[in-house]
Amino acid sequence: MGVDLDKLAKTVDEAARSATAIPQLSESENFSLDEAYEIQAKSIQRRFDRGEVRVGMKMGFTSRAKMVQMGVDDMIWGRLTDGMLVEDGDVIDFAQYVHPRVEPEVAFLLKAPLEGPVTPIQAMAAVEAMAPALEIIDSRYKDFKFSVEDVVADNSSSSGFVVGNWCQPDQDIANRGMVMEFNGRPVQIGSSAAILGNPARSLVTASRMVTEHGERLEAGWIVMAGGATAAEALSPGVSVRNTVEGLGKVGFGVTG
Repeated sequence: MGVDLDKLAKTVDEAARSATAIPQLSESENFSLDEAYEIQAKSIQRRFDRGEVRVGMKMGFTSRAKMVQMGVDDMIWGRLTDGMLVEDGDVIDFAQYVHPRVEPEVAFLLKAPLEGPVTPIQAMAAVEAMAPALEIIDSRYKDFKFSVEDVVADNSSSSGFVVGNWCQPDQDIANRGMVMEFNGRPVQIGSSAAILGNPARSLVTASRMVTEHGERLEAGWIVMAGGATAAEALSPGVSVRNTVEGLGKVGFGVTG
């Protein structure tokens, strides 16, 4: 008897909805990476059935160090819905998450579809705007421990995203300084170069990877390029801000 993908999709979806930690799926079930993406798709479909709308995708494991740490040789991706969007400057409720963390990122807004293998130039030609961004990641697994299949099934830990003001895409963002602050104190300092050497390469990879799963990047979608630094754990009372050289600032607060 095969793995019940619908049952596992329901498990991770309900864990996210109720902010409840669950055991790793791989502790009791044996499933492939392809099946993990099927579980993810089915869990997000449950969101669609509740009225949420697809608005983009996020990339994960965008640094070589993270790939080595997780024992993988490729990035991972997850789906974004409008229910995951946190407006710039808004406040989130800590109680709605299991153990949330935040990463400084760059976001792309697409004006044209992208699919299959593309060059960085082709990828950027499909970009309408770029913005400083923050991703709230929240693995639903106990103790923040998981296999790569587990994390993909759990929508690659994506839980929320915040996007700042959109800027023209006519500037080079290969090596832009990035500072993430908690209550005005720098907690992570990095560069956009940490995202595959250039965030544009993340967009290239996104186009390839979604096509492998029968999708394409659609016009109007937001693509989160991936973390430029390590993630920082969130706690009630924290005010988060990410400043990206040449792009501006974005932030949110945490209550609890």
